[in-house]
Amino acid sequence: MGKQLSRFWPGLYVIIGLYHTPDSDTLQYNLPDQSMAKFAANQAAIIQVNPQTDLPIKAWKSMKQQQKVIKKRLVDDPDSPIPEGHLRFVCLSDTHSRIENNVLKVPPGDVLIHAGDFTMLGLPKDIDKFNKYLGTLPHKVKVVIAGNHDLTFDQDMLKNEREDMTFRFGVTEENFEAYMIENKLADVKELMTNCVYLEDASVNIHGINVYGSPWQPAFGGWGFNLPRGQMLLDKWNMIPSDTDILVTHGPPIGHGDYCFDGQRAGCVELLSTIQQRVKPKYHVFGHIHEGYGITSDGYTTYINASTCTLRYQPNNPAVIFDFPLPEGCTKDEALDLYVKPAVIFDIPLPEGRTKEQALDPCVKPAVKTLTKAQSNEANDDD
Repeated sequence: MGKQLSRFWPGLYVIIGLYHTPDSDTLQYNLPDQSMAKFAANQAAIIQVNPQTDLPIKAWKSMKQQQKVIKKRLVDDPDSPIPEGHLRFVCLSDTHSRIENNVLKVPPGDVLIHAGDFTMLGLPKDIDKFNKYLGTLPHKVKVVIAGNHDLTFDQDMLKNEREDMTFRFGVTEENFEAYMIENKLADVKELMTNCVYLEDASVNIHGINVYGSPWQPAFGGWGFNLPRGQMLLDKWNMIPSDTDILVTHGPPIGHGDYCFDGQRAGCVELLSTIQQRVKPKYHVFGHIHEGYGITSDGYTTYINASTCTLRYQPNNPAVIFDFPLPEGCTKDEALDLYVKPAVIFDIPLPEGRTKEQALDPCVKPAVKTLTKAQSNEANDDD
């Protein structure tokens, strides 16, 4: 199957850059190499599928009494000076081929983040136009993920639903395969030459870890859709626990996910992963245009950066924040923008225990994880 396996200790394997379904006697996680043993012993960090995950409105009603949703403002003046020792991030999402004619003023900064749906259908000609537009922007680094509208980035959809893509969305042989052949392209990702494209992968920018993933709960039969529950949780388990800035296309439950029809499009397990295990400083997303705005739970800042409104007008300004550089890092250092695929670990369950016992949804202790400082302190003791 082409898996690359490395043995770390008895019963633990790492699979680099590939997704797989864990065996029945293992649980699947992604974590930094130096924290593997500590995390394996910390079973309280296991994220459970919420029993109400398929009923997001009901799930949020049950959860929100223990949640904080604080409206927040970040950098109001895009022309304000960047504080010393900080990187300025400029966030867009859901531009849908509406900004390439410079109708939107994109503020300057160090890093541009685009959280997906840069096209309407993922047609190669539109991807190429977007990529050329990125090349005109002054940001030193541009980080981009795909969204549900960027259909041709979803390899599973191309493989298994190609006819449906033609009949439902108008992705025809003429506007897709013919373009690819004419331009000698094997994959539309080859068109993304002016950015760092992330798909279940991370990049380190001056010591700041940014992870990107395009998945979201099933939504109208578009791209990168997965059923709520375990299949999405398997994707979120791939997020490294040392992520500083998380970029997904879809929102978590309760933050920037409220739809005009009263539904909630956010993922319950994504919020659980963010709050109980990963704890990034920022989570950037889009997908729900009417959810544009910034909230906080008291630790993580959630940014719905949707540029287009519900009527697909690119009227929402870019969202800007300044992130402090880690100690020892400067903007002047050379950048090595190596894209690191997610690393998946299979951790064997203790003898005599099953996944059902380990993930008993009726047992709801306070979930504790090692903070980054605690993890470093524990590793120093070794």
